[in-house]
Amino acid sequence: MQANTINRENIEIMVMRFYGKVIQDETVGPFFIAKLGSDMNSEEWRVHLKLLVDFWASIALGDTTYRGNPFAPHMYLGELKRETFEQWLKLFYATLDEVFIPRLANQFKERSTIIAGNFMRNLGIR
Repeated sequence: MQANTINRENIEIMVMRFYGKVIQDETVGPFFIAKLGSDMNSEEWRVHLKLLVDFWASIALGDTTYRGNPFAPHMYLGELKRETFEQWLKLFYATLDEVFIPRLANQFKERSTIIAGNFMRNLGIR
């Protein structure tokens, strides 16, 4: 059942489902596995997933728990390409459509598209 409200619980569901897809994806997965390993139950993944829940809660709810620079880690991931970001967005959009009603999913889609565009621009990806 799709959520008709945005709250931390639904954001956590979205983040967990999304990264479950990411870790198995041939295009995006290797970047995360290289940094965090392949076990999403590891301490490294738990820290990362909490950070991402906090990040999206800050964007969607105005939550002030997130402390960080979302762009900085992407500078050291290796050969990111336009296709990497496009696949990330494809997986993210699919997850949003599973978790949220269309109106709410579209809010996340709009914001994630802007973020991906900013990251690509800052990384010099055309």
